[in-house]
Amino acid sequence: MKKLRTEDIPRLNKEAFKSSTKLPVAIVLDNIRSHHNVGAFFRTADAFRFSQLILTGITGCPPHRDIRKTALGSTETVDWKYVKDTLDAVKQLKSCGFKLIAVEICSKGTALQDIHLDTNTPVAIIFGNEVHGVQQSVIDMCDACLEIPQAGTKHSLNVSVSGGIVMWEVFKQLYL
Repeated sequence: MKKLRTEDIPRLNKEAFKSSTKLPVAIVLDNIRSHHNVGAFFRTADAFRFSQLILTGITGCPPHRDIRKTALGSTETVDWKYVKDTLDAVKQLKSCGFKLIAVEICSKGTALQDIHLDTNTPVAIIFGNEVHGVQQSVIDMCDACLEIPQAGTKHSLNVSVSGGIVMWEVFKQLYL
């Protein structure tokens, strides 16, 4: 076993990535305040070839140096747009046939391992503000709330860490 150098890793170039088939997954960032978290979402969406990121409210947008720092070029590959109001963004997705799933602790939440996605239905995964989470008005529009099971005392993860965990599960179900 030998560790590969960065230049030895087989990967798509920017043009090939842009023209490749993407998974029908939109990631909605509901008022994410940290630019580093936003950059991490870009990088993870690129890694799993998700179709788009939708940045809302106070969520920072490229080109910002702190987003660039963690995104490592993925702001150039992942399709994204900014929508001022998160509720407007999810209403638009719903009207386009997306299943809306908030990542939030809710009274009737579904554990991550129990979610079953249909490859024929596009899905939008909504991640909320680092302090306040996903807005209740947005949750009211959702088809499900998804929870990451935890055994510690905090029952809280950094939003970009939650993003990585959930996005991996979605990728496993829709791609692998």
